[in-house]
Amino acid sequence: MADDDLCYCFTKDSFLGKAPKKSPLLLRMVVVVLLMACSLYISSVCLKQVGIVSVDTPGILKVVERQCPVPNIEPWEIPYVHYPKPKMYSRAECECNPVRYFAILSMQRSGSGWFETLLNNHTNVSSNGEIFSVKIRRRNDSTIVETLDRVYNLDWLSSASKNECTAAVGFKWMLNQGVMQHPDEVVEYFRTRGVSAIFLFRRNLLRRMISVLANEYDRGVKLLNGTHKSHVHSPHEVLHSCLTD
Repeated sequence: MADDDLCYCFTKDSFLGKAPKKSPLLLRMVVVVLLMACSLYISSVCLKQVGIVSVDTPGILKVVERQCPVPNIEPWEIPYVHYPKPKMYSRAECECNPVRYFAILSMQRSGSGWFETLLNNHTNVSSNGEIFSVKIRRRNDSTIVETLDRVYNLDWLSSASKNECTAAVGFKWMLNQGVMQHPDEVVEYFRTRGVSAIFLFRRNLLRRMISVLANEYDRGVKLLNGTHKSHVHSPHEVLHSCLTD
């Protein structure tokens, strides 16, 4: 028969139904769409964190400052808590760490240097010494306010300056260095800026006068052993001075 003369050849691939190949262009488009969606989501999250919002003008972004949380303190303490923004550097992660302002009002030879040393022993407390000992800084009320703003804005750099996480900043202010010449302006500045005034005076006036004379002696005499008669040199002398005052 004619059919017997026909040879039917079947291979392995003839019984396997292969799926048609997918277009590589379609796969690429899907990947691109997914990447775009992920990028938009990540960008929206980042914008919320840094506080950037869009304004009415298309294509323009406005930076909004992040508000620091209210610290857990008594209501009467709130005016004395500040968040300065230095011009010379960034406080970085410490920008929401509250800072308190203070000023040590005293007179020479009253123990203010010893007291300031104790304050500066703290990691996050900066007391910048007698900044108004320079006459040009106390020439008038404008120069006084300008100097105070630099100190309390953490832009005053000295050996006592700490890191960006400073929790309290201040200085020593002797009464004969401009305070008594501009009392109204100083009081108003302290009141509006929330500055805590620390009054430090020596009760024993006789010992203060002796200390003043000893300091004058130290200035005029070249010391052989490097010690000053007007300063304490040991914890025992500090204790004795506090008990006798």
